Amino acid sequence: MKIKPIKTEQDYEKALERLEVIFDAAPDTKEGDEAEVLSMLIDNYENQYYPIEAPDPIEAIKIRMEEMNLKQKDLVGIIGGKSRVSEILNKKKKLTVDMIRELERVLHISASVLVNNYQLSK
Repeated sequence: MKIKPIKTEQDYEKALERLEVIFDAAPDTKEGDEAEVLSMLIDNYENQYYPIEAPDPIEAIKIRMEEMNLKQKDLVGIIGGKSRVSEILNKKKKLTVDMIRELERVLHISASVLVNNYQLSK
């Protein structure tokens, strides 16, 4: 096991190739330990050079609706009437605290995502 920090894109590619080879190694074996350490190094490199930003709150709602096979009408009563749901999903109005609480409860989207700022449409 020759582990070293991932400092370059070439190091990153080599680490990915090696991890692919040892990915299914049994835990508590030499290769299993190597896979675990390599995974942490790769994760650290990806977080530093390929960060994934959270979607804006409305996009997060739409993504979760798609995952749960929900339609716009399914949010009626959760965040308001039919027109209010339309205004929110079309970014004409901002989410309120009460809406955020209900969306967190029903759609299981973290309030920390839903409270992020976003631009309204004109």
